[in-house]
Amino acid sequence: MTDVYVIGVHTTRFQKWPDKSFKDLTRDGYLGVLDDAVQETGEDIDIAYFGNCGMGSWGQPCIRGQVCFTPLVHDSLFPERVPVVNVEGACATASMAFNSAWKDIMAGQADLALAIGVEKTFIPDSPEKTMELFAGGIDQLDPHEWHEYYQHMGDQTGKPFETGPGRTIFMDTYAMQATYHIKTHGTTQRQIAAGAAKNHNMGALNPNAQYQFEMSVDDVLNDRDVSYPLTRSMCAPIGDGAAAALLCSEDYFAGLPARVKERAVKVSASALSGGKYRALDEPGLTRVAALKAYRQAGVGPDDIDVAEVHDATSFCEIYQAEMMGFCDDGTGGAFVEDGQTSLNGKIPINTSGGLVSKGHPVGATGLSMIYELTTQLRGEAGARQVNNARIALAENGGGVMGFEEAAACVTILSRQD
Repeated sequence: MTDVYVIGVHTTRFQKWPDKSFKDLTRDGYLGVLDDAVQETGEDIDIAYFGNCGMGSWGQPCIRGQVCFTPLVHDSLFPERVPVVNVEGACATASMAFNSAWKDIMAGQADLALAIGVEKTFIPDSPEKTMELFAGGIDQLDPHEWHEYYQHMGDQTGKPFETGPGRTIFMDTYAMQATYHIKTHGTTQRQIAAGAAKNHNMGALNPNAQYQFEMSVDDVLNDRDVSYPLTRSMCAPIGDGAAAALLCSEDYFAGLPARVKERAVKVSASALSGGKYRALDEPGLTRVAALKAYRQAGVGPDDIDVAEVHDATSFCEIYQAEMMGFCDDGTGGAFVEDGQTSLNGKIPINTSGGLVSKGHPVGATGLSMIYELTTQLRGEAGARQVNNARIALAENGGGVMGFEEAAACVTILSRQD
């Protein structure tokens, strides 16, 4: 096995890009990561992993990455005959692409591997296709299974499961989980709002964020209700974008120029876990992935200096702070409200603004987390820089299986001495 290094990262700004195609966004993400790694072309790339969830709604259900990279091959920017592997894991897609690139290098199958995620979820002329895209993240073959599960769990959470026009299953089920946390642990809506406000204020410092404006806790609470206790400001927006990372082996790293080596970060761990229909009081799959990652890296929660977690809603930051072991189970609300996840807190979380502010173009999200954490470890995050950040963690979940994701990935990166 070999050490694996991230030598290049890039993200586009996340926003609604109606005038950019998948090929345009792929080019932006790819050329950006080459530039960051100080490479004119990708001639040394051995394999590429292309993450995407929604191209089927745009008429391209198969060979997505091959189609998007064809213009780059024509322009001699991406090498001929290099395999492009398509990856799909709902919101965890980009992290799965990263994990796959990492494993190829660890196994000695590649010296330089690309992971890229590209997504367009904003379809202005066919909003029903946007809903179709997201509906793919839950079982469509036997929908009665989750429907019955949620109806049953509605009794336990104190929030009945409802469906109908103007509603989304995903936000409603997050709201049910939040309601259960409130009922069981005394968490408050204001604590959820505190996390949302903190992340919007961090997003205001991030030039790549979809939303770049500050919000107070009261602003968040007074926003439009989506599904109590969640307001619009506590929920990730619809958007488009691309993000990428270039990973290399120890041997390849040894031959790089000093200016590239100085900005590289090491991949200390990358761990996957799978979801199930769990009991409400049972820890989620992200704890399983986190424990695997901590063992791989030889570190614990107290060693993490900065983290990005998957806050599709702001309740998730509270819950994932618990699952990652940053605070005790049931105490995440107070942990967030007390400022422990703020820039100068015990463990800064979502310095990018998180999904609620940075945005959430599904297939690109996980790699945008890698971009943010690499930027932090390089000391290049500007006004949102965490002081002396040395070890960073990304948690990214995707799809829905009952009250947890269908898949999750936890990645740990470390700064080079």
